[in-house]
Amino acid sequence: MNILIIGESCADIYTYGYSSRLSPEAPVPVFQPLYTNIYGGMAMNVYENVKSLGVKADIITNDNWRDITKLRYIDDKSNHMFLRIDENDNMYGIFNLDQIKSIIKNYDAVIISDYNKGFLTEEHILSISELHDVVFLDTKKQLGEWSKKVKYIKINNFEYEQTKHLIDNDLYDILIITMGEKGCKYKNKSYPVPKVDVKNTCGAGDTFISALTYNFILTKDIEKSIAFANEFATQVIQNHGPIHTKTVNK
Repeated sequence: MNILIIGESCADIYTYGYSSRLSPEAPVPVFQPLYTNIYGGMAMNVYENVKSLGVKADIITNDNWRDITKLRYIDDKSNHMFLRIDENDNMYGIFNLDQIKSIIKNYDAVIISDYNKGFLTEEHILSISELHDVVFLDTKKQLGEWSKKVKYIKINNFEYEQTKHLIDNDLYDILIITMGEKGCKYKNKSYPVPKVDVKNTCGAGDTFISALTYNFILTKDIEKSIAFANEFATQVIQNHGPIHTKTVNK
C-alpha cells in the first residue's frame, strides 16, 4: 500500500507548564514552562498518521513548513490552553501540479489535506481528482462543482454549516461529516463513538482521514472504513498531542 498526501504543513509546538499566580502588572497568569513537544502539523500530521499505520507514504507540501509555527502554551495538569501564537501564516507558497503528473498513478490513494491557506486552488484539487480515481479530500474551502470528482470528502460539522447551501445531492453522497463526540454522519446515517476523556482534539480530523483512507484501500467498504477511522481518532484524542510524534526538551 502506498498513499500520497498533498497539502500545506506547519510546525505545531506545544509548551506545557503551570501557573500558580497572577502577574502583579496585569490580570494575566504567570506561566512556568516545563517541557515542549514539537509536531509536524496540518498535512504533515496526516503523513505521520498514515505512516503510523505501517503504510508507505509520500508527501508533497511546502518546503518551509518548519518555519510556519503554531505555538501553544498549555497547562500540564488540566490541558487548558493559555495562549496560541501563529507565525509566518502567509508563507505557504503554491503547489505545482506538474510535479505529480508522472507519479500519481503509482499510489493506491491520494489524500488532499487542504487548509485553505493558498497552497492549493480549486483548480488544483479538480485536476488531482481527474488524475486519480481514489482521492480523499479534507478541505476548509466551501464546496462546489470543483470538488465533485473526488472519491470522498471529509469536513467537520462547523464547516458543513458554512457550505451546506452549496451542496447538492451528488456532493452529499460523497460527504462524511465529523461531529466530535457525536461521531460522524454519512448519507444521513450516524456513526457514534464511545465517550472518552478528551485531552486534545487538535489534529483529530487529520487522524480520521488517514485511517479512513487506509481502511478503504484494504476493504473498499466506506462504512467499515468510517468505523475504523472513528476508533483510531478516539484513541488519539485521549493523548497530549499526536501519539506518533516525539517529545523534545522534556
